[in-house]
Amino acid sequence: MSEVEARPTNFIRQIIDTDLADGKYKTIQTRFPPEPNGYLHIGHAKSICLNFGIAQDYRGKCNLRFDDTNPTKEDVEYVDSIKRDVEWLGFHWDGEVRYSSDYFDQLYHYAIELINKGLAYVDELSADEIREYRGTLTQVGKNSPYRDRSVAENVALFNKMKNGEFAEGKACLRAKIDMASPFIVMRDPVLYRIKFASHHQTGDAWCIYPMYDFTHCISDAIENITHSLCTLEFQDNRRLYDWVLDNITITARPHQYEFSRLNLEYAITSKRKLNLLVSEKIVDGWNDPRMPTISGMRRRGYSAAAIRDFCQRIGVTKQENTVEMSTLEFCVREDLNENAPRAMAVLDPVRVVIENFSETLDEVLSMPNHPNRPELGNRNVAFTREIYIDRADFREEANKNYKRLVLGKEVRLRNAYVIRADRVEKDNQGNITTIYCTYDPTTLNKNPEDGRKIKGVIHWVSVKFALPAEIRLYDRLFNTPNPGSADDFLATINADSLIIKQGFIEPSLRDSKPEFAYQFEREGYFCLDSKYSKDDHYVFNRTVGLRDSWSE
Repeated sequence: MSEVEARPTNFIRQIIDTDLADGKYKTIQTRFPPEPNGYLHIGHAKSICLNFGIAQDYRGKCNLRFDDTNPTKEDVEYVDSIKRDVEWLGFHWDGEVRYSSDYFDQLYHYAIELINKGLAYVDELSADEIREYRGTLTQVGKNSPYRDRSVAENVALFNKMKNGEFAEGKACLRAKIDMASPFIVMRDPVLYRIKFASHHQTGDAWCIYPMYDFTHCISDAIENITHSLCTLEFQDNRRLYDWVLDNITITARPHQYEFSRLNLEYAITSKRKLNLLVSEKIVDGWNDPRMPTISGMRRRGYSAAAIRDFCQRIGVTKQENTVEMSTLEFCVREDLNENAPRAMAVLDPVRVVIENFSETLDEVLSMPNHPNRPELGNRNVAFTREIYIDRADFREEANKNYKRLVLGKEVRLRNAYVIRADRVEKDNQGNITTIYCTYDPTTLNKNPEDGRKIKGVIHWVSVKFALPAEIRLYDRLFNTPNPGSADDFLATINADSLIIKQGFIEPSLRDSKPEFAYQFEREGYFCLDSKYSKDDHYVFNRTVGLRDSWSE
């Protein structure tokens, strides 16, 4: 299969193929233009993979440009986090990072050009009055009383805005288009507003800031973007995108194409609502492992490859739909099943004493790091007289469908021996504190010599060598598939989205690194937490379970 044949296809790539074949463009130039007012989420990952992926596949270029036109909501913290996320996903932008603020001087002069052409005016209506004058979907708007000012007056007033001689909200620059347009975005949209706020890139150089719709198309043209890709909510805005470029003296003419945004079950991708979760401390910051942010998924143990695979699987269309969370989790499981080393951890421990095993011997057993990848090697694990097993792996009585340890019956310890439960010891409340067992020394990684059939296998760790660990069992943050549609989305928070266990891990995990996932055998996939793990205090996050428990 050729490289071209192996590429994913979609309507945008088909447009690009046609443009190249027709000679419209010789090279492809895209851009990823996030606003630095929060951390990137899974929806942005789709856009990143689309824009950077197209540039990669067509041997073109993709810019990273920050849409930094609203300094009151932006922060360098968000700028830095976005750069980290793009690089972590495996992509590299062309040249230096770009900012819309790089073009503030040019944008200002293009605004003056529109004024001089009689296509923009300074309006002194309040924000509420502008909203009222704009009309509705069924009622046309009406002209502002300031709409017919002369060019000279508008130039003077716009300079007055620039020089800080108007208070915030007392004046703005609007395009003069058509207050009766069936498209509300074309009813004299605001191009500039006043904000006395220091900007993270330009400091206090400006007190007027351009609006997104004015800035974006001009920035695309300045950067010679060929295909400007955005989500469907900007479909009507394309009319304004083209209107601005049609009415200023700029050579390049990029074209905007819209695709459906990513909606994910049991998650929200509204930055405003995500910010509320953070500010109200409902979650542990933007990178909380329950958040749908790229940094949250990274901290949880999702791999960049799994997210890229997910974005490719869901495709790019104009059809709005909601993707099942299980699809994302399937991609994560598939990647980790192939790549995550195995280890053993006991999340709800109960002590087991193997009475016929030596009290002084520490037997070293060699275990494969991956059952299907011998190149990942083996690790040594100590087997001792006292071990921990999971409390759910033992019952005093059980039916034949229970394949774990039962009083008076046998089970195999993972990569070790067959043991039989003989008796138990309980505390005053009737809770089992110790299980006393015997082992068959002839059964190390093989069946009993007399032909006994052992059906169950359970995991374990040595009491002597186990490392205490805090295990954080993360689940879906919301208990309804579409929390964003609820009257109060906070009322749909899943109270069990985080359960903390105090367990034990095998000593091979001592050198674990954050963001590197392991399969804890029979439990799921876990990675060391990057925030709370310190020196000998081990905190592991559950990345995803071994199977989809929500569909059961």
